[in-house]
Amino acid sequence: MVEPAIIAFTTFFATVAPMDVAAIYATLTAKATAVRRREMAVKAILVATGILLLMALFGNEALRLLGVTLPALRIAGGILLFLIGLDMVFALHTGGVSTTEAESQEAARREDISVFPMATPLIAGPGAIGAVVLQMAGSSGDVVQQAVIVSMLLLVLVVTWALMLIAGSVSRLLGVTGLNVVQRVMGILLCALAVQYVIDGIAATNLLAGA
Repeated sequence: MVEPAIIAFTTFFATVAPMDVAAIYATLTAKATAVRRREMAVKAILVATGILLLMALFGNEALRLLGVTLPALRIAGGILLFLIGLDMVFALHTGGVSTTEAESQEAARREDISVFPMATPLIAGPGAIGAVVLQMAGSSGDVVQQAVIVSMLLLVLVVTWALMLIAGSVSRLLGVTGLNVVQRVMGILLCALAVQYVIDGIAATNLLAGA
């Protein structure tokens, strides 16, 4: 179970992007008191955890009802994660693992940013949701592997919460360059995992069996 745990942790760390979340959180809560920042951090993590666990538990059932097969999910999920990985490598901000410009402007006018934009779309965004569903679908009903996947998800969320609490210090320590370096490395790993998902999905369809 070591390999699935490493893959799950890497995928969730890349799609949730705890350091990016912490940096944005530090900016959006710069004028809030320390107590208020802690309250919003806890609320954001709890809401995001609820969303992601809901997708982990019922995402596959929803796909089954929609008639979506596992190979199709792997291919679609791989493409989505690849695009998010490209965003991370080239430090773009298209909304996959960060807020769009319009979302950032709306968030700047809010006093409580815990649910929006922190919980969603920053923490429980399209990339993280897609990764959760894809990882759970790939477990093939193995309860132990599913428990490992959920554990790695919760671990990444705990790391995210911890970094949000010390967001200002993290931003000052790493700086813009340091944050971008971490983001680019994780983006490269995510692109590689995404390509593997696509390859596995195509192989499972037997489309290339006669080639």
